[in-house]
Amino acid sequence: SNRRIVNRHTASGAASASSIDQITIKMSDSKIRKSGGATPDEFEVTVAQEFSNLEATSTELKGSLRDLYITAAKEVDCGSGLKAIIIYVPYKQLKAFNKVHARLVRELEKKFSGRHVLIIAQRTILGKSYTRNVKTSGLRPRSRTLTAVQEAILDDLVYPTEIVGKRIRCKVDGKRILKVFLDGKDQANVEGRVDTYAAVYTKLTNKQVSFYFK
Repeated sequence: SNRRIVNRHTASGAASASSIDQITIKMSDSKIRKSGGATPDEFEVTVAQEFSNLEATSTELKGSLRDLYITAAKEVDCGSGLKAIIIYVPYKQLKAFNKVHARLVRELEKKFSGRHVLIIAQRTILGKSYTRNVKTSGLRPRSRTLTAVQEAILDDLVYPTEIVGKRIRCKVDGKRILKVFLDGKDQANVEGRVDTYAAVYTKLTNKQVSFYFK
């Protein structure tokens, strides 16, 4: 009978562990919604799980994260042994994410130690051949052009630091480098991140960029 009791306890323990796992999966599922209902990959599930953990355990972030979710996440190699995590969020939720940006990034970088976390809004680029449907009319929205989306990505990457100036430098070999001037008051906090910003921007846009403080 003792063996039966042990077996019963083992079975109930396994059942409760299984139910906890299912709850965990449900929570992480609610924190990532990919376009077209695509299935998240393993890394994206890990990031979504950290969002769920923060919502459950952080008194600072609990209320703010309740209605927020991500649309994608990926790890990128920035060279020199540096890695960064890009987290894509719905464009409509960007302002809400910006309100908790500093605390959220700080907590996520603790979890993913050694990697910079960058939050970028998911935007759709509409090509020059874009045509309106029957219900709408007018020109292609400027916010959806390639140039506007790339400018917005730059703003997202350096947030909350303000961009105070931009110049394009043409090198002898014909390559163009975008020189971006950031607000000097944030230099102490941001200086260690600019190499990551530059590497990620180049990977996302195929354009070279260098950062300075003004």
